[in-house]
Amino acid sequence: MLLQTLLRRCLQRGGLSTQTLPAHGLRMAAPAPPTTTTTRGYYGSAKPERSAAARVVDLRSDTVTRPGAEMRRAMSEAEVGDDVMGEDPTVNELQRIAAEMFGMEAALFVPTGTMSNLIAVMVHCRERGDEMIVGDLSHLHIYEQGGSAQLAGVHSTTVTNLPDGTFDLEQLESKIRHGFPDPHYPRSRLICVENTHNIQGGRVLPLSFLQEVRRLADKYDLKVHMDGARVMNAAVSLGVPPKTILQHTHTVSVCLSKGLGAPVGTVLAGPSEFISRAVRCRKALGGGMRQAGVLAAAGKLSLLKMVHRLEDDHRNARTFAQALLDCSPDLFPVDMSAVETNILRFGLSPGLSPAQFCARMSEVQEGEQSALGQGVQVLMFPHYGNSVRAVWHLDISAEDTQWAIKKMQYVAAQLMKEETK
Repeated sequence: MLLQTLLRRCLQRGGLSTQTLPAHGLRMAAPAPPTTTTTRGYYGSAKPERSAAARVVDLRSDTVTRPGAEMRRAMSEAEVGDDVMGEDPTVNELQRIAAEMFGMEAALFVPTGTMSNLIAVMVHCRERGDEMIVGDLSHLHIYEQGGSAQLAGVHSTTVTNLPDGTFDLEQLESKIRHGFPDPHYPRSRLICVENTHNIQGGRVLPLSFLQEVRRLADKYDLKVHMDGARVMNAAVSLGVPPKTILQHTHTVSVCLSKGLGAPVGTVLAGPSEFISRAVRCRKALGGGMRQAGVLAAAGKLSLLKMVHRLEDDHRNARTFAQALLDCSPDLFPVDMSAVETNILRFGLSPGLSPAQFCARMSEVQEGEQSALGQGVQVLMFPHYGNSVRAVWHLDISAEDTQWAIKKMQYVAAQLMKEETK
């Protein structure tokens, strides 16, 4: 009855009625019993079947973006050379632009964010058995296969990520090892932060927090590395240049293939000596590319022309989040103050599982076209903590967002119809 009441309220606020649904053909299998998403991942979800006639609104990740005509043209016309020999002019120009933009001495173009983070760990933690301190919900700790231990021999200790992506500074300080070279313990070398924070819903780390982390690191002669895959989103949200954020870190990894829209590539930036060592690690990991200017050209365009439009993604995410609240804050719990960038994480009321909701959103049901005027597939992922994750990017317009809202209201109407049978 609680779910029925919430759904009815949602439909009234959204301007929909169960009468908009055809009376025939909508009987569906009984909903699965309520479940709680206990897995931390979202990559194991089944690949949705796409309908040729449906409008697809793909909110699974900002990694699904496709290069546009201008970017493809830049790639096809790129001047290239052998980057392993340091002779690719387009790669060199990208690295120069990135280093200046991030306020770092030097930068290095690498194939992926995972490799970039691993290289940073390998350079900062020079001896096997060294230790880094990471958030327990960080991408580096959860989604990168434990490569730091697997390939670099670096031990991790975790601090608890708070809902805003930060961690308690007293807990952080308590994790720092002392007494080296006592043979019983690893040596603390590195503190890793993530900005924006993926699992916690694209949260922007406060500058004051970063300043305090750096203060602690300096006190104990540690380094600070930022997994800044989406740090440009953080900069846009705060209204500051990225170097204002990165002044509190020693090194940063910035992804070009997420909201910035390049098809591949990440930039690792830091001191010149760090980058010299990073070049060696990149080669050892198989990341030395030859005529990589074809890819770097897309990265240049991303940094120079794609940053300003990230605010569009933030605005669209807030629009959808507000629509969930307007439907029912009890049915779709959303903290609007936490919707800071392009990632939206929202909960579901008891009686709805994330997997069940995502499946309904991704399927075109019989009668949907007549009810909405068009079949719509909205692709999302069940996520950490019994929640759903949706991510906005350059391929999702304000119009697409409105269609996603209509589909959400339609799914609510379906669930209402089932509850009343």
